[in-house]
Amino acid sequence: MASWLFGLLILVIHVLGVLSAVQALMSSRTSQGAIAWMISLVTIPYLAVPLYWVFGRPRFYGYVSARGERDTVLRRVLARYRNLVEPYLAGAKEADVKAVEKLAMMPLTSGNSTRLLVDGRATFDSLFAGIERAEEYIVVQFFIVREDALGRELKQHLQDAAQRDVRVYFLYDEIGCHQLSERYLNDLREAGVLVTAFHSSKGFRHRFQLNFRNHRKVMVVDGREGWIGGSNVGVEYLGESPRHGHWRDTHLHLIGPSVLGLQEAFWEDWHWATGEVISLSWKPWIHPDESRNVVIVPSGPADPQETASLLVQHAIHSAHERLWVTSPYFVPDHSVQDALRLAAMRGVDVRIMIPERPDHLLVFLSAFSFLPDMLRAGVKVYRYQPGFLHQKVILIDDVAASVGTVNLDNRSFRLNFEITAFVPDRRFAADVHDMLERDFQACRDVTLEEIQSRALWRKLLSRAAYLLAPVQ
Repeated sequence: MASWLFGLLILVIHVLGVLSAVQALMSSRTSQGAIAWMISLVTIPYLAVPLYWVFGRPRFYGYVSARGERDTVLRRVLARYRNLVEPYLAGAKEADVKAVEKLAMMPLTSGNSTRLLVDGRATFDSLFAGIERAEEYIVVQFFIVREDALGRELKQHLQDAAQRDVRVYFLYDEIGCHQLSERYLNDLREAGVLVTAFHSSKGFRHRFQLNFRNHRKVMVVDGREGWIGGSNVGVEYLGESPRHGHWRDTHLHLIGPSVLGLQEAFWEDWHWATGEVISLSWKPWIHPDESRNVVIVPSGPADPQETASLLVQHAIHSAHERLWVTSPYFVPDHSVQDALRLAAMRGVDVRIMIPERPDHLLVFLSAFSFLPDMLRAGVKVYRYQPGFLHQKVILIDDVAASVGTVNLDNRSFRLNFEITAFVPDRRFAADVHDMLERDFQACRDVTLEEIQSRALWRKLLSRAAYLLAPVQ
């Protein structure tokens, strides 16, 4: 009897392996990923099947379904919002900007102000001042919130806002904030803050799902001003971590109609997490002194196409003179690698700024596998020296720049919910140029010789790490 049950169990596992392999064939976004999963699922289903259920699915169908369930409400609210914004549409004339609008499925708006916030102290001083200005509501989400001095400071500001009758919505990622205590969350709830986690594991079909993290960092106050960028909530983002030392990051403060794009992305995320359609103000507020064009580009695994990857490729192809990219995690797929090499070959000043100090060892090792080909093509690679580099910024010629949460890796391109502010404005591009020029002065050049002279065992280790790029 026991042997019969054991045989049945083996048969069931192999059938699940074959069925999962068929799903991988039909749904994987890359041929390499499909082949790797199919071979694993058929040959070693005992290990591969549970791994596929946890890490393998390429799209977040639960989020897609939730979006469809409230599509009537979505259309009604968004139609009203878009009608209100219509007088402030920038009317993109350049094909490059029109393509970004189509990727974003959001409009390019005018009447915005943009202020770069360099490093953590400037970022959180601005965020906390914004919370104090709030009169009606605050929406805030982070991938990581730590229960340290900065986390407690954020909690106190949100509690104070709630106690003066400002509606506060606090959304956090369940994996990124796994160390956040119930006491921290209950303190917020008791003060009147509405708190929820972003659960990618919600529902029976998704209970084992660990991918599809919400990597967005967004705050909006009264629909008038918003913040977006690389900083999470923790003292390391203030440069106070003994491990990392100085922490280089960039956030962006926006005022104007583009803020409603940030708000819309939060609004959808909150609905997925709670099932609620919250009431927010959709009336655009125009900055009285500035008029910069901005389009907000949300991206994620619920999109019909790979929005983040296409946005980065589009930026590369659009560059004629200069393309400067900063990313802490630089393991781009072959399409982005090819685009970077071709840009350098046609004479574009392509510069990639990455950290000197590793934060994730596999990512650090993987880069050594493909950097030689990029250096040979003329791509310039720089390693930031003073501490850890975490900003996600792209500069295109002297005409446009972006600030957001997207890293140049598979997670940001295909697995995480991300968000980017794309600003086709020469004045903003000049601000970003000056900021990055200062950063490059704190970098060292990476040479082909230093990579080629590494010991054989290090080269083998880098190649092995690169094989895991899809899940890093």
